[in-house]
Amino acid sequence: MDTPKPLNEVVLPQPVVGPLTRAAIFLVVCIHPERDNTATLRSFFADLSGLVRAVEFRNVEAGLTCVVGFGSEAWDRLFGSPRPAELHPFQEIHSGSRHAVSTPGDILFHIRAKRPDLCFELATQIMDGLGEAVSVADEVHGFRYFDDRDVLGFVDGTENPRGDGARESALVGDEDPAFAGGSYVIVQKYLHDMKGWNALPVETQERIIGRKKLSDIELSDAEKPAFAHNALTTVVENGKQLQILRDNMPFGRPGHGEFGTYFIGYSRTPRVTETMLQNMFVGNPPGTYDRLLDFSRPVTGNLFFVPAATFLDNINTDGAASTAINTSPTSETSAPTSPSPVRETSLRIGSLKGEKDE
Repeated sequence: MDTPKPLNEVVLPQPVVGPLTRAAIFLVVCIHPERDNTATLRSFFADLSGLVRAVEFRNVEAGLTCVVGFGSEAWDRLFGSPRPAELHPFQEIHSGSRHAVSTPGDILFHIRAKRPDLCFELATQIMDGLGEAVSVADEVHGFRYFDDRDVLGFVDGTENPRGDGARESALVGDEDPAFAGGSYVIVQKYLHDMKGWNALPVETQERIIGRKKLSDIELSDAEKPAFAHNALTTVVENGKQLQILRDNMPFGRPGHGEFGTYFIGYSRTPRVTETMLQNMFVGNPPGTYDRLLDFSRPVTGNLFFVPAATFLDNINTDGAASTAINTSPTSETSAPTSPSPVRETSLRIGSLKGEKDE
């Protein structure tokens, strides 16, 4: 049995791994570059956990959580060195008419709860606390749609890793010990051409997704084309499938003809998600791109690093956060440390689904 670690070496992740909720707000903000607000922002993030607890206490059963991530430039500005080993700006992809765009965004707030009013209240308090230090780049209010379907009519997230598998897939381990318990998250806001999609026969839709629409049963290898979404989003290395943890949400404004899916994928290394996107937009092999992109286009794209909650709580208001905690997360919330970080990948991809609350 492992020797217990001293209490001052415990690393607690942010609530990246958790049950699916009925509501979420995705809030991306940019730091005003011309203002000297670094100390103000560091002080805000050092106190963020207390703010979340204050709002959560109004209805503890609603399971309110908030995950915060930082972009590459924001990290350098707020925390300096050391920095997460694989943090970099979102990598755009151009292939034919398909374009995975990179858009402005320094800080991500992923707010989740069973009740939308709690998400709304926390987002309000966050923006009030940040004040004029930031401007909003994007704000999306997501919701669960019937039996976890997207607005395209298919169940979204069937193959999400669970339990220890979710922690192994989503949380950094000993490969970057100063940032153990952290996570990389990529977000994209997709808008759908619903008229074009709904004009397709159901059988054609099923071949594009790789699953039956009603039953959610995966198509057999003989039925599934190489361009199917769940074929291109299955990443395999050395015989093992590499997964990410997704918490996608539908959103929309029917009066404006806006229907979409907010993609959010947490991963131990951003290279897994980046490989999935490369397969989708370019194809694997090239040319077999994801035909879903004929009806769905991303209008945002960002990569953030989600430090451990311990990191945030140790932020000094007059300097960078202390990163002296050089251990793996606790057993209840940690990612196993045996897998090595992803290097070269010869890959493919699939949807994922976590435990959900009622």
